[in-house]
Amino acid sequence: MKFIQQLAASILNYRDRIAFHINGVDYTYAQFLYKIEGIRGSIRSQIPDDEKLIGLVTHDDLESYAAILALWFEAKAYVPVNPKNPAERNLQVFRQTDTSFVLDSKPDGSLNQFELINTAELGDESDLSVLKPVEDPSKDLAYILFTSGTTGLPKGVPITYSNMQGLVDAIDADEPFNLAPDDRCLQMFELTFDFSVVAYLFPLLAGAGIYTIPQDAIKYLYIFKLIKEQRLSVLTMVPSIINYLRPYFGEINAPSVRYCSFGGGALHFDLAKEWSNCLPNCQIFNYYGPTEFTVYSGYYPYHKETANKSYNGIISTGSPLKNVHYLVADENNKEVSDGITGELCLGGIQLTPGYWKNPERNKKVFFNYEKNGEIIKYYRTGDLCFKDEAGDFMYVGRADFQVKIRGYRVELAEIEYHVKNVMKQKVNVVAIDVLNRLENAELALAFESNNFEIDYIMDYLKEQMPPYMIPSHIEFIAEFPHSLNGKIDRKKLRTYFKL
Repeated sequence: MKFIQQLAASILNYRDRIAFHINGVDYTYAQFLYKIEGIRGSIRSQIPDDEKLIGLVTHDDLESYAAILALWFEAKAYVPVNPKNPAERNLQVFRQTDTSFVLDSKPDGSLNQFELINTAELGDESDLSVLKPVEDPSKDLAYILFTSGTTGLPKGVPITYSNMQGLVDAIDADEPFNLAPDDRCLQMFELTFDFSVVAYLFPLLAGAGIYTIPQDAIKYLYIFKLIKEQRLSVLTMVPSIINYLRPYFGEINAPSVRYCSFGGGALHFDLAKEWSNCLPNCQIFNYYGPTEFTVYSGYYPYHKETANKSYNGIISTGSPLKNVHYLVADENNKEVSDGITGELCLGGIQLTPGYWKNPERNKKVFFNYEKNGEIIKYYRTGDLCFKDEAGDFMYVGRADFQVKIRGYRVELAEIEYHVKNVMKQKVNVVAIDVLNRLENAELALAFESNNFEIDYIMDYLKEQMPPYMIPSHIEFIAEFPHSLNGKIDRKKLRTYFKL
């Protein structure tokens, strides 16, 4: 694929520049190349050509990133697991992919049943003036990421090289976003999370520097440190992280930042506005896209000086990227009219071939639909939205965040909007559904704060919403539970409510 050749050229062209800043240590592209070629040598000598899915234990180190590119240059795919996850969960991932070989820079003995390659011991002392990837992998797999599944088993999302080329082409065609070799780019994501792909791929294509977060660090504090001390210029973040930075907004003035991209969660207008004031020279983008569609499918540019589109206080997800098809559909997979809420469905070259060995799930979420004389395969995202008169898509909420209370359908995002609209305190608030002793759903509010008076909030809600939409359970929680990738863990949050 073209992007594979571009990666090879970039690594050679910028040999003397900083490729990674990891735990306070700088590594050049030449050092990166040394590791890549050493790992490639072991792949070629130890792994058969027909073994395409290779396990990768992810760490915050140069070897983990080098392993990814080494596998790509050998037309293989990486299957990442987090060493902090339960061992059984990681084994489930490798069992589903029939993995035999695992790359690991810090083997601890827990995966000795596999053929382990210790990447920390590998390097290539030979001539590194030439970097030649193998033949075009085309529709071969580039990676498989596993997310939580409804059956209790992790759910695999395979992404092909063609999917990735579609993403690169779409971003390249978008003029407002262009990285340069001088950029210093934040990479805050664990390598099992899809946003990590854009956080390392596009900087590497540009010969830019990548600044990572140590796995044991407090993410938001380390990001604060990197922005200030390393003068980062490109930030890729989830919105929940800057909620934690909010107490420091008065101290943050980062003129070095020129791009800040959000994704992986709803971006609230008030938060975007306050954060924008900390970044005087920055363009802010609200990207949208699920793992199943190779990270990004579209975006909305936040406007510092003019009005911004939002719905229930959430910034618009904007419009699709090049060669991406959006369809707002009803429960029968039929397109609804503009202005009508439905489920957002995505089609195009970036779409995964389907969930790994999961035909039942594939039947539920993928469908073919004829539009403008063309039959397109679509994926149902589970996100509710509507298309406005200008062609922008407005986020309404998750289909699975749409709950039934006493037979009424309730949008949890609407409750959160009204609470935030009146709340005097600047704290996180989440509306969720909880089950009472009779297994009936009731509404609850969780505030990430010490106790404070909320009578005025409840009075306001009673003025704005019908009785069945008024939360009946309240909890004040010092710190919300989060996933490894910074998202609020709503499932765990429910356990704080004792009904």
